[in-house]
Amino acid sequence: MDSVTEIFLKLLALIAVHNWSTLVAGNTYNCDDQLVSALPQSSFSSSSELSSSHSPGFARLNRRDGAGGWSPLVSNKYQWLQIDLGERTEITAVATQGGYGSSDWVTSYLLMFSDSGRNWKQYRQEESIWAFSGNTNADSVVYYKLQHSIKARFLRFVPLDWNPNGRIGMRIEVYGCTYRSEVVGFDGKSCLIYTFNQKLMSALKDVISLKFKTMQSDGILLHREGQNGDHITLELTKGKLSLLVNLGDAKTHSSNAQINITLGSLLDDQHWHSVLIEHFNNQVNFTVDKHTHHFHAKGEFNYLDFDYELSFGGIPAPGKSGTLSRKNFHGCFENIYCNGVNIIDLAKRHKSQIYFVGNMSFSCLEPPMVPVTFLSSSSYLALPGNSGQDEVSISFQFRTWNKEGLLLFTKLHQASGGLLLSLSDGKVKMSLYKAGKALNDITAGAGLNNGQWHSVSFSAKRNRISVIVDSDVTLSAHASIPLQIYSGDAFYFGGCGNNTECNNSFGGFQGCMQLISVGNKAVDMISVQQNVFGNFSDLQIDLCGITDRCLPNYCEHGGECSQSWNSFYCSCANTGYKGATCHYSIYEQSCEAYKHRGNTSGFYNIDSDGSGPLGPFLVYCNMTDGMPLSWWIGRTNETQTYWGGSLPAIQKCACGLEGSCIDSQHYCNCDADRNEWTNDTGFLSYKEHLPVTEIVIADTDRPNSEAAYKLGPLLCRGDRTFWNSASFNTEASYLHFPTFHGELSADVSFFFKTTASSGMFLENLGIQDFIRIELYSPSEVIFSFDVGNGPSEVIVQSLTSLNDNQWHYVKAERNIKEASLQVDQLPQRSHAAPPVGHIRLQLNSQLFVGGTASRQKGFLGCIRSLQLNGIALDLEERAKITPGVEPGCPGHCSSYGNLCQNGGKCREKYSGFSCDCSFSAYSGPFCKKEISAYFGTGTSVTYNFQEYYTLAKNSSSHASSFYADMTLNREAITFTFRTTRTPSLLLYVSSFYKEYLSVILTKNGSLQIRYKLDSHQDPDVFSINFKNLADGQLQHVKINREEEMLFVEVNQNERMKFILSSGTEFNAIKSLTLGKILENSDVDEETMKANSQGFIGCLSSVQFNHIAPLKAALHHSGSAPIIVKGRFTESNCGTLTGADSTSSETTHSFADHSGPIDEGEPLANAIRSDSAIIGGVIAVVIFILLCITAIAIRIYKKKSIYSKNEAKGSENEDSAESALKSELSMQNTANENQKEYFF
Repeated sequence: MDSVTEIFLKLLALIAVHNWSTLVAGNTYNCDDQLVSALPQSSFSSSSELSSSHSPGFARLNRRDGAGGWSPLVSNKYQWLQIDLGERTEITAVATQGGYGSSDWVTSYLLMFSDSGRNWKQYRQEESIWAFSGNTNADSVVYYKLQHSIKARFLRFVPLDWNPNGRIGMRIEVYGCTYRSEVVGFDGKSCLIYTFNQKLMSALKDVISLKFKTMQSDGILLHREGQNGDHITLELTKGKLSLLVNLGDAKTHSSNAQINITLGSLLDDQHWHSVLIEHFNNQVNFTVDKHTHHFHAKGEFNYLDFDYELSFGGIPAPGKSGTLSRKNFHGCFENIYCNGVNIIDLAKRHKSQIYFVGNMSFSCLEPPMVPVTFLSSSSYLALPGNSGQDEVSISFQFRTWNKEGLLLFTKLHQASGGLLLSLSDGKVKMSLYKAGKALNDITAGAGLNNGQWHSVSFSAKRNRISVIVDSDVTLSAHASIPLQIYSGDAFYFGGCGNNTECNNSFGGFQGCMQLISVGNKAVDMISVQQNVFGNFSDLQIDLCGITDRCLPNYCEHGGECSQSWNSFYCSCANTGYKGATCHYSIYEQSCEAYKHRGNTSGFYNIDSDGSGPLGPFLVYCNMTDGMPLSWWIGRTNETQTYWGGSLPAIQKCACGLEGSCIDSQHYCNCDADRNEWTNDTGFLSYKEHLPVTEIVIADTDRPNSEAAYKLGPLLCRGDRTFWNSASFNTEASYLHFPTFHGELSADVSFFFKTTASSGMFLENLGIQDFIRIELYSPSEVIFSFDVGNGPSEVIVQSLTSLNDNQWHYVKAERNIKEASLQVDQLPQRSHAAPPVGHIRLQLNSQLFVGGTASRQKGFLGCIRSLQLNGIALDLEERAKITPGVEPGCPGHCSSYGNLCQNGGKCREKYSGFSCDCSFSAYSGPFCKKEISAYFGTGTSVTYNFQEYYTLAKNSSSHASSFYADMTLNREAITFTFRTTRTPSLLLYVSSFYKEYLSVILTKNGSLQIRYKLDSHQDPDVFSINFKNLADGQLQHVKINREEEMLFVEVNQNERMKFILSSGTEFNAIKSLTLGKILENSDVDEETMKANSQGFIGCLSSVQFNHIAPLKAALHHSGSAPIIVKGRFTESNCGTLTGADSTSSETTHSFADHSGPIDEGEPLANAIRSDSAIIGGVIAVVIFILLCITAIAIRIYKKKSIYSKNEAKGSENEDSAESALKSELSMQNTANENQKEYFF
């Protein structure tokens, strides 16, 4: 157990186990007494009254006294009805009525509470729900059970809306019970010390609970320390509460032995906040108000030499804590309990366990401050000034989240100008202008939009002005100005009001102000509220309505939250996610998803659960076809004794399973203890047992005993869910699934294809809430939902029809910030969520796919790859047991066939499609991979079209009658080449009757095409000499003949047309040769010269009609009618630049059919160790898709000898991606040149 946790848990192990729920003051049972009916008239007050018979004392529920309820003099949003309950009381419910027998009732209202009748706080029902729905007539009662009770003495009802055909009218009742509490007040210079029982006992559950209220942003709430400087502190810092556990003796404890947890925000608002610290066994919970941080303490509790004192409100002896110099707490505590011990009660009774430092009282004094909330950019407060005075002095405090906003404006006396004090980029800026011209600007402070209270003091006398922020001279600004300032007749705070001379470019201020002083005289805001002087608009007086919209943090996946007054924003940089709340992954969920976009094999970031909690990770995607294997990373910590290629629980390697081990007495080759290297190779594919977190290789600690181990990279292919689909054959058919739970964030994505004009994709209902996605018309998709604020719709319209029986993609997302909908690659449409209202989507019905509960507007067609919050639904399994729905959906080639390129043919598969590259000169999953080869001196590759049959000498029949199937009227030839040698023979096609086609480079590097289609005539010669093509660069050539017409294209831009004169039929073709012609041929002199050295360089992607001779020679030499002579090496020279071409001749080698190159020596140098254990820890990833999995990491101990390639690869590459690529490169090299040893 770490020592930090020992200290923390020892603090909690104070006396005995106690059920903490009884410690929180207030009775949660039967707390529903009527509180208003028995109150005296004096307990009621209001902003105004229409008449004496409409006074607030007549506002009791169901009473008909007076005019039958309270009504104010004027019906506007600044009216209120207030009750004084006489003492702090627990309030659990409220009820309202309109005025008896009238048309006066309130349709919505706010509920506010206070301990003192000042500094009110709004009651919030749920997240951003502030308002209560009121009445719809005069006499019915609307009752609300509060989700969380209020503890307060004063309660205020603030009407927001009322019957438009009447006025404000209210009768009310409040329900609750007596609230018992003990309070103690601290003056910022005192503290309370509790000395507890020194016979420590390990308790099953330990609890510290308290409430506090303060106007100070900093202060010590709780502290305990030991003899060596170790301490635990609960401290208020900038309005947030931090629990800090620190071990001061660096010699005894590790440097990172500390806990620092911060919770809460804006806790300096002079309202009660609760704190709870509890542990049960090794689980520790730290709670501030409704926000809890959990952490787990490992190990057993040990005794630590720690003081037996617990200090509340400060540190009694700062010298003991070394460098600690923190502020003591200034404010009030309520109901401090330590494992059932009422600390304040002990202090009141002067028990010996309690002693005080400084002065404190058993009451809670309320500072006489009246804050003001500027609700909108149009809010303002106008106060009169002393016009003509030569000295201006203004001071106030403010708090806000906005970077910009007008703080103060005043018109200069007898001058066409003014003075502006504003927030600009979080700084206070003073601007002086006259006649529309700026005279001077000065700034002070920085980062003042952090939600904390900041003071501003502005003064001007004669021609000297100064601005001081937070009473700090280092944050002050002073300036001399070219005119003398005299005060104007009015000061505008927060906005310009209707003043036309206010030249404000910053917008109105949104936030709170307090302690406003004009001319060194404090402003009485209650008098302003009562319209005694000054005027205002859109203000809330006597409360600060600031809220922290980043608490809780709704930014997902590590997104960083920032905020303004009205909203919050998520920065998703470097998270791998996007969207308003960083909900949606920017990466695909599988290699199959990348593949269908046309990507080829390579490294990709995969986010296997989409918007789920797992982060993205880098993998190598193998896009080629083959049997899918799965090697999962990340499930259990159990020991497994089977190895690659084997089965669980049988303690054998693959050779033991197959009975092929080199020593029949052992079940693994590596157990044979041979002098030569042996290996056990295979894949681990049982997801329940992975990841591999540690590997132990025993029996190596002997002379001459060595072990080598390698795990390759993560190789992935396929996705079982990407092609998972269902066909809906009737409008009444649908699939149903369990309720979709996406309260705060919900994303839905799927593919569909249909010929119907409309239909429901999916629907899920709640009592009132719902979510629905439908094809509304052939070109319109609608995403609709309701979270309790009324139905909302997001619509995407397409310019083309969506019912074209092609696959279309739909992605819908709804979070607390916005809702969005995207269809295919059309621009995403989004709607912002309302600033206030319900935010939770609460559903309870089944999820219907392809239809609705009412069986109306059913969908006809196919739905595929349906995912909700990153979780794929198995449509096929459900479709197997559902009438009217069939698993799977044919016709993928209609949508994805264009991905097959270069003559590749799309082939339908049950799950997806594949590209058949049989008649293409290219390979790869989409027939896009160049097939290239390097030709050395004298190299010849000949493809034979058919065997030679001797013709009868006296036969008068034309050759075409014998070889009609080998007579051509047209050819389509494409190839790419790179060379620096001239002359060169690029391609030669021969005939049994001395007809031929040759494509050569002449001595000057021009391209020549020589057709001889009549054995009795000279060949037709066509030259393309616009440039020297033997320049070492890739040259792309296309040759197409249709009878006598010849079309030639070079490098996709030089297109030429020629006409043949020697004939139109190419008779009895015999063979095609690349490089040097080795047989006797009757060709023209220029072709012979070119053939003298053949071709030296790179040829790539050679296609002659449906024949791909280069591909046949490299990949099908055993079955194709191909003859290879000389040096012929597969290469990627067809894709590299000229400078790189010579370095790429490595992998696939033939020489007169001599077979593959030698495999080399065993891997003895790569990784060696004679240590007993080779251990390694790899990152844990849950990947719920079909993968071929291997982890790119090498783990070693003794010699740590890497191959040269490995060492070079690791010198400069330190990122995850470069390291993984290096490993793959090393694996490929090893596979080609040496044996590998795998577990």
